[in-house]
Amino acid sequence: MLQTSASARIEPAELARAQQVAAGISRSFDAKMVGQSRLRESLLIGLLTGGHILLESVPGLAKTTAAQTVAEAVSAEFRRIQCTPDLLPSDIVGTQIYDAAKGTFVTQLGPVHANIVLLDEINRSSAKTQSAMLEAMQERQTSIGGQEYRLPSPFLVLATQNPIEQEGTYLLPEAQMDRFMLKDVLDYPSPAEEAEIIRRIDAGIFTQEQKPPAAASLDAVVQVQDVVKRIYIDPAIVNYIVGLVYVTRNAQQYIDRRLAGFIEFGASPRASIAFSQAARAVALLHGRDHVIPEDVKSLAHRVLRHRLILNFEAVAEQVPVESVIDAVVAAVQTP
Repeated sequence: MLQTSASARIEPAELARAQQVAAGISRSFDAKMVGQSRLRESLLIGLLTGGHILLESVPGLAKTTAAQTVAEAVSAEFRRIQCTPDLLPSDIVGTQIYDAAKGTFVTQLGPVHANIVLLDEINRSSAKTQSAMLEAMQERQTSIGGQEYRLPSPFLVLATQNPIEQEGTYLLPEAQMDRFMLKDVLDYPSPAEEAEIIRRIDAGIFTQEQKPPAAASLDAVVQVQDVVKRIYIDPAIVNYIVGLVYVTRNAQQYIDRRLAGFIEFGASPRASIAFSQAARAVALLHGRDHVIPEDVKSLAHRVLRHRLILNFEAVAEQVPVESVIDAVVAAVQTP
């Protein structure tokens, strides 16, 4: 059930401290990254809610740098996993290795046991490997040799997909994509931003051996996560969220019939949960202790684009899923 009110009142000083932590992470991001303000917000939402992010973009848009920058900003352990067809589940979660000297098996934890994990080109790994990773994301633990190992907190997975090179890839099943809180699609930088990237490379910003001091600690991030959970969301806005998701499942009754005909399946209840959790984080980033409808609207594309399944006709006519989402948002009255 969606939480409709804060479990405990947020004191102004507490809200100010939480916002200060988020602002510090944002400044660390901007000091190294050029543009990518939406990516920065998506990463912060994931970090402050414990949700995972799916990114789609062509190569070279600094996804690895962005994830590593956020990790450095909070002194988090960062791991990058390059997904390939021969990657095994044990390469991610860990395995047991026989120690001949002691005559026993020793557990070696895999790279998923980190605070921030980048799964690069997740659709290049096999379905079995994808399933093992997504199970770790959902359960926040791994099982090795019958023993359970908890993942660290905070824990954020950033998975990427390449939309233009599909040879040798495995389609990520809809049920597994649904477990990602948000899906963001990155654009190319503007000419001015691209020139600034070159200037920063020439200045050695990306090759400095001495890292800037962390903007916040992991404990501070966990405290902010607690504040986010207590951000107030009015029952009217909960009904608005549920209404948006409901329309995706009954589109013929609410939006243009042509657009509605492109929808194969609507969004699951996980979309409503993602809206609720992410909107609280957006409210905090704007210095509020309550959610407003604009917080929800700003998330519509990122919450629904990987949950709204379009049919073959939509693919053939190259109908962008965002245009269908916009029609859904327009059909639901704002509270």
